[in-house]
Amino acid sequence: MTTTAASASPPDDQLLILFGATGDLAKRKLLPGLFHLAVAGMMPARYRIVGSGRPEGAPDADGFRSQVRTALAEFGRRELSDENWRPFARSLSFAAASTEQPQSLLDAVAQAEHELGGEVQRLIYLAVPPDAFAPIVELLGASGLSERARLIIEKPFGHDLASARTLNKTLHSVFAEEQLFRIDHFLGKEAVQNILAFRFANGLFEPVWNRRHVDYVQIDVPEQLTIEGRASFFEQTGTFRDMVVTHLLHLLGFIAMEPPDRLDARSLRDATARVFEAIEPLDPGRAAFGQYDGYRAEPGVATGSSVETFAALELHVNNKRWDGVPFQLRTGKALAESRHTVTLGFKEPVRAMFELDETAIAAAHPDELTFELSDPGAIWVDFLAKKPGAEMSLGAASLTFRYGDSFDVANELEAYERLIHDCMLGDHTLFTRADGIERLWEIAAPLLEQPPTPLPYAQGSWGPEAIDQLVAPNRWHLPYSGSG
Repeated sequence: MTTTAASASPPDDQLLILFGATGDLAKRKLLPGLFHLAVAGMMPARYRIVGSGRPEGAPDADGFRSQVRTALAEFGRRELSDENWRPFARSLSFAAASTEQPQSLLDAVAQAEHELGGEVQRLIYLAVPPDAFAPIVELLGASGLSERARLIIEKPFGHDLASARTLNKTLHSVFAEEQLFRIDHFLGKEAVQNILAFRFANGLFEPVWNRRHVDYVQIDVPEQLTIEGRASFFEQTGTFRDMVVTHLLHLLGFIAMEPPDRLDARSLRDATARVFEAIEPLDPGRAAFGQYDGYRAEPGVATGSSVETFAALELHVNNKRWDGVPFQLRTGKALAESRHTVTLGFKEPVRAMFELDETAIAAAHPDELTFELSDPGAIWVDFLAKKPGAEMSLGAASLTFRYGDSFDVANELEAYERLIHDCMLGDHTLFTRADGIERLWEIAAPLLEQPPTPLPYAQGSWGPEAIDQLVAPNRWHLPYSGSG
């Protein structure tokens, strides 16, 4: 029997407070996600959503509801009708407020909690720029809104080790660690979680998930999009901070972990923390940065900017399971495709008994296990098989699993939906602890201190040509697409 999202138990009654409620993330992901949870029967029986934003140009409650309905029509995954919109709309209110003048927000929270019948659980989401984290957290503590509250914070969790420690200190001055949820939407993807199921639930794969059999691991997240008008953010962050430290290294923790005792929050977070501790500090000599042609002409980009829009690197996990296995990471903007791919390349057997066309064998990419993490996800294994005929001639073959072909995905949750639902339940399984965040910035420090000079690359390419030498004698799995 297939378990669908609708069959999960709803959370307890609660109040959601959304800072940055009129921003792009709220419009594209958070509010459509909450609406989908409501339609799927996964919201609490009784809930309210209080949106908040700075007073300048802020809507009133009716204006906010109108904005939300427009966002659902544009970005929602469920058909929007009067029947499913009306109950959701009744849950929405808005308070224009600032950290200097918070009273309207406090009044809106008090009214919403009165409607819910008293002291319910609070879930507070900071969908705001990083420089707003500290003043809002201080407001939450001073006003008492931190009581009975869980706090979701968006990346980046600092921009280096010192700032990450400062941020964690600020958070812990108001909230206990168990109240904090540092959200990385990559870990909420069904296909990412399926890596754990694929590996640990199947005796065919776990015994070979180690250095004796694996030759290399690649995590490849190219993006076709440019910075799309986000120069003010990107000039301060760059691709390495934005994607590698925040997303790709977290994903590596899932891939490389030792088998946890159980699939609960403590066991999984302990297992990923042990991986982070075993990663050697990043070597600037084993990294390449790039900048796409035309980046400096983007509005808001500094003249002569050296900010990287592309990062590729190799690292090592120094433990018994992975000693000597290179982990090769690549991500960037304005590339040939948008993909979210993990590839395990297995050591090739001795094929002396066969007459081989080595060029054809290389083009076939055998001995690779690939996870496509873009929704709805796929897994395939590339191998060699005998071609039909009288001769023992080998040809490329694949075995493929696709989520959409094998399971009912009608109620599949997008990453943000799954993670927000977990937050409402108080489940930390897919969230990183303070020590994990600080360790990743510690690993990244050498590369931050001595970053490679960004190399130019053409838009629509796979990045600077120099990255091929980074993984030699291997090669990047992409642009080969196998059976995905």
